[in-house]
Amino acid sequence: MFTGLVEEKGRIISLRRGADSARLKIKAGLVMDGIQLGDSIAVNGVCLTVTSYDMGAFTADVMAETLAKTNLGALQSGDPVNLERALRLGDRLGGHLVSGHIDGVGTITRMEKHDIATLITIAAPPAVMHYIVKKGSVAVDGTSLTVVDHDEESFIVSLIPHTARATVLGQKKPGDRVNLEGDLIGKYVERWMGIAGRKENDGVEKTQRGITAEFLAEYGYF
Repeated sequence: MFTGLVEEKGRIISLRRGADSARLKIKAGLVMDGIQLGDSIAVNGVCLTVTSYDMGAFTADVMAETLAKTNLGALQSGDPVNLERALRLGDRLGGHLVSGHIDGVGTITRMEKHDIATLITIAAPPAVMHYIVKKGSVAVDGTSLTVVDHDEESFIVSLIPHTARATVLGQKKPGDRVNLEGDLIGKYVERWMGIAGRKENDGVEKTQRGITAEFLAEYGYF
């Protein structure tokens, strides 16, 4: 689990491709403090496992599914990446809950300055837009941002100067692809709402009431 508060920008040293996978080696500084084999580190918002490390760098394997559904496969030596270590219980949650499991890849369609801020418009697939709400949270390349506005096919976020400097988003341009993860809490709320009349694997139709006003009243929530 992560917060979407990027700790530093690392840099790709190498990306070695296999038949259906890849191995990333990433130069880093802050996230190397106390690093251990098996640690989780978010790379551009993608939760990866540390498979080896040495002085100032770590490696992580990337499977076919991750290459297909994120922008990691397009990385080249020298490219900067956002890095964040996994959240520890008791840490301040300054961003929002981020799982590191990408919902889809979006494309930046517009960037414009507005006083000190940079407004970024991102076209996103339906799987992402489904969880986009105004003033809600979204992770863009692992960076926790607030949705300024949205329509059916895209949404707008705003970068303050610090975020632009501290993350790879400040180096992006229209046409660039970004990893997107919708709000985790929204997904669980949707799941718990249930779907009436859904057929289970055995083919038997089972009605799920889900969370309704009647359900909440019955169990004393109001």
